[in-house]
This record gives sequence, structure tokens and C-alpha cells, in this order.
Amino acid sequence: MAIVRWNPARELLNVEREFNKLFNTFSSRFGFAESEDDRGYENAVWMPLTDVSEDNDNFILKLDLPGVAKEDVKISYSNGQLNISGERKQEKETKESKFHRVERIYGKYFRSFTLSSKIKEDKIDAEFSNGQLIITVPKAEEAKPKEIAIKVK
Repeated sequence: MAIVRWNPARELLNVEREFNKLFNTFSSRFGFAESEDDRGYENAVWMPLTDVSEDNDNFILKLDLPGVAKEDVKISYSNGQLNISGERKQEKETKESKFHRVERIYGKYFRSFTLSSKIKEDKIDAEFSNGQLIITVPKAEEAKPKEIAIKVK
């Protein structure tokens, strides 16, 4: 028997998922199609921890994805939404070994961030090393803070 660790965040995610299913049922009946991103969110089991920061030139997102291969990470951007999804695959138990405790979460993950419309979409950059995904989103010139000189009379 596997021991499953209770995660209150997962319970809240499940409640939100159920409400989304309810509203999507109404939406589909009235001709509103659900997007692929909505399906990705509904199938997610967990969400990677993320730090979001900003400097004068960029938005920077740092996601913790330990145990995830680079090939299992998908990043997309459309209509102001940056979506990160993928899957962490669970290790298989063998005859020679058995698990006594499994605390890490496995399965599909999904994160979505609404970004300013004033970014350089074609310059979004992503690096993946040591289990951390770093996404750099450059700001457009009009979104950068401008310094105003004060005249002394």
C-alpha cells in the first residue's frame, strides 16, 4: 500500500478543477469552445513553485522542476498568456527494490501567467539547468520605466 501525503493545495486545485468543468459544460452548450490551455490546466496534478521578478528590461520567471527532463517541458505564449506545462514521470518500483515513502509529486503540471501586452514576444528566452527553468521575457521600449530630468531654475 502506498502512503499518499495530504496536500491542501491539491485539494483546492481539485475544487477549482470541478468548478471549471461545470462552467465548461455550460460554455460548450452555448457555443463557446474550450481552449487547449484549459484542458492542460484541468489535467494538471501539480504546479511547480515559481519566483517572478522584474527589472528595468525584463520579467524573469524561475520555476523549480527537479527530476523533469528538458524534453518534458512545453512553453507557449499567446494573447498575453505564458503557459508552462509538462509531466514528471514516476520511477518504477522493481523486484529488487521497493518504496517506503513517496513524497514528491508526479504527473502532469501546468502554470499560466498573464503578462503585460507590452513585451517583445519574439525575444522570449528559456534556459533549463539543474532542475530550474528560467524564462526571460523582455519588455518593449514603451513599457520600460523612463527617468525624467528635473530642471532647476
